[in-house]
Amino acid sequence: MLSSRIGILGGGQLGLMLLQAAVDWNLDIHVLDPDSEAPCKQIAPHFRQGSLQDFDTVYDFGKDLDVITIEIEKVNVEALEKLEKEGKKIYPQPAVIRQIQDKRIQKKFYLDNHLPTADFILTENREDTSRHGSFLPAFHKLGKDGYDGRGVQRLASEEDFPKAFDQPGLLEKAVDFEKELAVIVSRNSAGETATFPTVEMVFHPEHNLVEYLFAPAEISAEINTEAQEIAVRTAEAFQIVGLLAVELFLTREGQVLINEVAPRPHNSGHHTIRANVTSQYEQHWRAILGLPLGSTTAFGPSAMVNLLGEDGYEGPAIYEGIEKLLAKDAVFPFLYWKKQTKPFRKMGHITIMDSDLPALKEKVEFVKNNIRVISTDFKQ
Repeated sequence: MLSSRIGILGGGQLGLMLLQAAVDWNLDIHVLDPDSEAPCKQIAPHFRQGSLQDFDTVYDFGKDLDVITIEIEKVNVEALEKLEKEGKKIYPQPAVIRQIQDKRIQKKFYLDNHLPTADFILTENREDTSRHGSFLPAFHKLGKDGYDGRGVQRLASEEDFPKAFDQPGLLEKAVDFEKELAVIVSRNSAGETATFPTVEMVFHPEHNLVEYLFAPAEISAEINTEAQEIAVRTAEAFQIVGLLAVELFLTREGQVLINEVAPRPHNSGHHTIRANVTSQYEQHWRAILGLPLGSTTAFGPSAMVNLLGEDGYEGPAIYEGIEKLLAKDAVFPFLYWKKQTKPFRKMGHITIMDSDLPALKEKVEFVKNNIRVISTDFKQ
């Protein structure tokens, strides 16, 4: 399968890191992305600009390829289904993508497969949502097209109902959680699975995206086993081929609940490029190409800090403080080839390693305080 013609739908930073892993194996990669300046454009052997949601564009892109994968779920599933019927290997499978694209279907899937998740109510519009005051506090989530914190609103009381989405969505009971965890599980076509160590994520307080994470998570052995088992059960329920990132809540009562999943490489696994024997990106190639899965063993404690565009700056990106980071041992910047910054845009990440957790946390604070993505264009 290493000689196959392989397509990636999406040319953002996840695609970029997939490409970087593919270089070692001389894989013939083709990338489709709507942005003519997408990160993958810089190093992709074959790059095509085009819509990921247009049937004809996706079908035409895939018809001469052997294997097709994704780095984003918002793609035309109908085109992938037709390609699959014509014998193309589509991983993750179109049926899996269709289920995960809609959070309403995704949540019902957990119930149908006896997978633990928070209580929820399906809603059709803002008026329908406003009938459920007794269910608050809760998070209102769009069924489709929510991404990186967009499409989520916290509704603390009935006074917040005007903020609810006027589209199909779900009202998810607010969980009193102690930690937010994630497990990335890989599964190949033979049904072999492997999990990466459980990570602990810390989210930005306003923008609902990961600010930084630690690996391994500071949890008991029993909770870790439960989180790992839930991730494997979820992957097997979907019968996915590829990677599945399973985001979890650890409640104050000690329950482990599924929050959401992503059928692709994920922000919660960026650190594995340096910190683990096999990175999540190499593991994805192994899984979808029918190869043995690699060891997920970590070399030691690690952390990952997302490098976000500084608030107030929009324009050509300037990475301020890179020299300070490079003067530190075991601090590895990964920049995403994005020429333009804007507030809270993901511009890169920093992987940090150390032999013990206290020293690692000190390095995380150093990184957070010493690098910024700014621009000469400041907008108050």
